[in-house]
Amino acid sequence: MKSAHRGFTLLELLVVMSIIALATVGVSFALRDNGGVEMQREGERLAVLLESARAQSRASGTAVRWRTTENGFVFEGLPTLKLPNHWLLENTRTAGAAQLWLGPEPIISAQQVLVVNESFPGRAVRVSTDGVRAFSVEALR
Repeated sequence: MKSAHRGFTLLELLVVMSIIALATVGVSFALRDNGGVEMQREGERLAVLLESARAQSRASGTAVRWRTTENGFVFEGLPTLKLPNHWLLENTRTAGAAQLWLGPEPIISAQQVLVVNESFPGRAVRVSTDGVRAFSVEALR
């Protein structure tokens, strides 16, 4: 009568180690830096607001200026469209006083603004346009 060997085969151990490695990779992607994600979202929101104001400026033929204020920002010159005038995250501001001219010409000058947040030092996003294309967002570290 043969006695049964107890233990795991090499193949079983490799399968278990592969499953653990995949789970570790999944958890590391799930735990992304929240500061970067929040700043990216803030930049994308600003880019959409700027494009909305730019479209309204072109449709109405009115010059529109976006500028920062002590408590957020303001769109000056919009005849009918009421856009938000505050940041989503506390402590968000631009690096220095900023202003952008949004039209009414279809082609505007190349412009950019740097958005920072005191809660996430070393993180920033650049919202920019070359004057022809829409505003885009680029994360900076």
